[in-house]
Amino acid sequence: MRSVRQLLTFCAVIGTLAAATPSLAAADAPKRDLVANPNAKDLVLKGDAKCTGCHDEADEPTGKATMLELNPGVLAIGTTRHGVKGDSRTPTCTDCHGESKKHIEHKGSGKPPVVDRSYRKNTPTAAVERNAACMTCHTGGKQTHWENSLHARNEVACNSCHTVHSQHDKVRSKKTQTEVCFTCHKEQRAELQKISAHPIKEGKISCSNCHNPHGSPAPSSLTRNTVTETCYQCHAEKRGPFLWEHQPAVETCATCHSPHGSNITSLLKSRPPFLCTECHDGPHSKGAVGPIVGGFQAGYTGADPRPTSPGKSCMNCHVMVHGSNSPAGAWLQR
Repeated sequence: MRSVRQLLTFCAVIGTLAAATPSLAAADAPKRDLVANPNAKDLVLKGDAKCTGCHDEADEPTGKATMLELNPGVLAIGTTRHGVKGDSRTPTCTDCHGESKKHIEHKGSGKPPVVDRSYRKNTPTAAVERNAACMTCHTGGKQTHWENSLHARNEVACNSCHTVHSQHDKVRSKKTQTEVCFTCHKEQRAELQKISAHPIKEGKISCSNCHNPHGSPAPSSLTRNTVTETCYQCHAEKRGPFLWEHQPAVETCATCHSPHGSNITSLLKSRPPFLCTECHDGPHSKGAVGPIVGGFQAGYTGADPRPTSPGKSCMNCHVMVHGSNSPAGAWLQR
């Protein structure tokens, strides 16, 4: 009896598969038929059937080709914010690529004409035109100063940094953002390899923590109005206000520190006391006042640059170099 039940079950499964064969074949039919079918349904974006009839998952890049060298997989956009069907602001393919009538109406086996706005590598579409398509939606906020930004003035296109059809946009992740930035900013990449550097390689901060790549009224596209204000976002203990201020620290941190990296501890541009004596070259620093405990040698007139104070040099006494509220005097801590 058990064998009979198993046989009947097997026959039922075979019958189900045979009935499903026509529908499976229809599903595997070329999607190019969607272009000629006015009743075709959108797969990802509203009004996208005329594009997804040809551009489907088969367009995904293979091998070593980048997302900009081949069609970036149209259906992959469904995993991004640009492919949310429930959002009325979601653009169609033609909102970004233009009407592209010649491309859409192309017939035959030959290569179709390029779309009106192409975002591929070595595209004939100017960066200004590509950026204009993005700016129709991405205005205000961090993009407010884009037109006057260094990137815009150097004709850098949005898709030079962003990969629109990919869910994982490298430039939007702290761990991978520098890979994109350093393709152009070689000098900063070299500085980051030095002994003392910000924890960028560790993925704790990224370039965009200090710089706004879309433009800023501040110098070097900083996220705040000045260098010191930008640094104070993390180094709040250096902000003050202090009773005794160290003027270089008030003006700009870059007077003493190299923000992208240095071979001297604390990102300093040179070692103390040489860094200090670039400004403090009076009698005290030259030892003319006689022996200083733990400091310069007695009777040193500054003729020989070799005698220096041991340990932390000037910081043996002046430990509060960014400013102090000590009644003993400027920068002293007792």
